[in-house]
Amino acid sequence: MTRLEPGAAAPGQAAGLPGATAPLIPGKKRAFGGSRVTPWLFLAIPLAFLIVLTYVPVVNMLWYSVTDWDGLSPEKDFVGVKNFVQIFTQPAIFQVFFVSLYYLVGAIAQLVLALYLATLLSFKTRFSNLFKGIIFFPYLINGVAIGLVFLYFFRPGGTLDALLAVVGVQDTPQWLGDPSVVNLSLAASSVWRYMGLNFVLFLGAIQSVPAEQYEAADLDGATSFDKFRYIIVPSIRRILGLSFILAIAGALSAFEMPYVMTGGANGSETFVIQTMNTAFKFSKVGLASAMAVVLLVIVLVITGIQRWLFPDEKKEVAS
Repeated sequence: MTRLEPGAAAPGQAAGLPGATAPLIPGKKRAFGGSRVTPWLFLAIPLAFLIVLTYVPVVNMLWYSVTDWDGLSPEKDFVGVKNFVQIFTQPAIFQVFFVSLYYLVGAIAQLVLALYLATLLSFKTRFSNLFKGIIFFPYLINGVAIGLVFLYFFRPGGTLDALLAVVGVQDTPQWLGDPSVVNLSLAASSVWRYMGLNFVLFLGAIQSVPAEQYEAADLDGATSFDKFRYIIVPSIRRILGLSFILAIAGALSAFEMPYVMTGGANGSETFVIQTMNTAFKFSKVGLASAMAVVLLVIVLVITGIQRWLFPDEKKEVAS
């Protein structure tokens, strides 16, 4: 006779019947009440960093924007909307946004070039992996390092002047000293640096298009331009919209390249450089905070327009 262990089910007794004991699956633990808390335990540290390093500074910035705080005094006198009125009534403060137009034009040119190269390298091309690495590599370099490299590139008698001298151009301007060309030089440097990011975004989106669509287009006798217009562009429409919004936001918040290369001199001061100088050079943290709030609102408005022009695609789930 077989001896049964205490609590063991009798032979032939099915689990779930009266008196039966559910067998435990090896390696699997019972669910307990704390399982709902487990995801929050993993999210606790990221949420803490997000709140402390993002939301708390934003709330403080909103408070500072309605005060006359100088950044050092413990007293912060409430001044209401005085700082915002000063921003929009003093042309010297708001006119630096015109400098962003150079970066915006450069960003649009960068998007067009990145889309062209991504489309070209998405298909069979010799040494495509090498070209992909070359295009993306500048984005991996620190912005300060790139600024220093281009500082020597544009200096009088530097690399650019030497290259132009080879083709017979001798009378070159002061690339970073002439107010008429300094922003063009800085915008061109930004194009070289950030094109790799948009290139990777476009490349991933294009390669996600099913190959069957291209095969069907070939059967219909479609040209390469037809494939680009009717297959690629509609398929990456969301990525195009996202990249365009990032380009506008980046143009408005340009900082690293002009600050390292010119410090905002010779008419190259951007809104962010002016905001930083207002806060730390002229000790007007309240006014600088208001300027930062204005920039934040502009970016949010542009993002809202992007969401309106490129709404989320809602897929109906078959019942």
